[in-house]
Amino acid sequence: MFDLPKYGDGICLARMAELLDALEVDRTRLSRHSVVVTGSNGKGSTAAFCAGIARAYGLRTGLFTSPHLYRFNERFQIDGADIGDDDLARLKLRIQTAIAEVSRRSGEQFGAFEALFALACLYFQEQSCDFAVFEAGIGGRYDPVRLVGAQLTCVTSVDYEHVELLGHSLQLIASDKSDACASGGTIVYGENCRNLRPHLIEYNRHRAIASLFVRGEIGISGESLSTSGQRFDFRSGDCEFGSLETSLLGAFQFNNAAIAVALFLLWLGRARPGEIPREIEAAVRSGLREARWSGRLELIRQEPLTVIDVGHTPDGIRQSLASLKAIHGAEGWILVAGVSFDKSADEIVAALAPSFDTIICTSAHHKGADAKTVAAAARKANPQATVDIAATVEDAVGVSTALARSRHRKIYVAGGLFLAIEYAVVANGGRARELKFF
Repeated sequence: MFDLPKYGDGICLARMAELLDALEVDRTRLSRHSVVVTGSNGKGSTAAFCAGIARAYGLRTGLFTSPHLYRFNERFQIDGADIGDDDLARLKLRIQTAIAEVSRRSGEQFGAFEALFALACLYFQEQSCDFAVFEAGIGGRYDPVRLVGAQLTCVTSVDYEHVELLGHSLQLIASDKSDACASGGTIVYGENCRNLRPHLIEYNRHRAIASLFVRGEIGISGESLSTSGQRFDFRSGDCEFGSLETSLLGAFQFNNAAIAVALFLLWLGRARPGEIPREIEAAVRSGLREARWSGRLELIRQEPLTVIDVGHTPDGIRQSLASLKAIHGAEGWILVAGVSFDKSADEIVAALAPSFDTIICTSAHHKGADAKTVAAAARKANPQATVDIAATVEDAVGVSTALARSRHRKIYVAGGLFLAIEYAVVANGGRARELKFF
């Protein structure tokens, strides 16, 4: 969309502040009306849940996420609707003009994600959003979302990703993501951060940041999963909501939903103290039940039953696989596997292959690792499996569909975001080559 490299020169915080000032973004208002979602896995679902709750509460709600899956406009939503093409073109021109001027003065190159973040800030301000959810791109310490100045943020989970930027330990990665929160704020940590609790409490102490943990200060209990939905009980402080239902499937969604509820309750307590409890509970129930988010254990067709998952870190992949088995059963699956070329095929395929006796390895058009590389990793991880190669996603759809129908099997597509989305597009009659990712 913008004629800019993915990343700009060095650390972006100073030039981003100058850009927001040039665009006349009211950063005090931005801070007061926004929350920020960081983490390795689960950011998109958590952001969607939180925005859904706010919308159900009657607030005009902005949602900024990345990456987009099918269409660029998905990244900027208000009340569940993608930004229109006309608004996108108009704001793009304004952002480009401001970037050119700031770059001329500073001599620094902006990155594309910085421009997108600025567009979201401007769009939500123009549209008078009461509440906005911003998803971080990478980390939190130097990510543009730090310019939100949010007093309420979360770290949904931590895993080894972008280690060259974030650090080679989970403590370093979690610390980087924690820095998206402004001093005096509160961070809600997902359940896989609990082992880092002593480190994070001390890390946040000097900035007077409170640290709350899922399955600690934020309670989850009574979890149940089924193909039609799932339920859990939530507790935080004086709030207890029983049998909350989520439409997004997977045991990991309990964590994401609980974080979203906690974030919204904390924000509402600061922004609008004294609100009516029964109205809050109704919004929480409706928001979680109606939230939609593509790609995570998404059922894309019934015949043959086909599930895609966009998880792309080993921990995220393991969690999705466990939930797939719990929801749809462990037997009778064909795995369609692919990995992005900048990921470790051995690590990702090792998390998948041992659970399947039939594996079709392929390569996404966008950033796909060679199918032979994926197949070698599959044979290494599961020597007993039948491993076949499909050179393209189109071939993989055809082969897996025919095999599933002839053997009365189900299809699971996993290993990377681009593979899952391209497969879904082709399976539904579209052209994967026409997708434009960023």
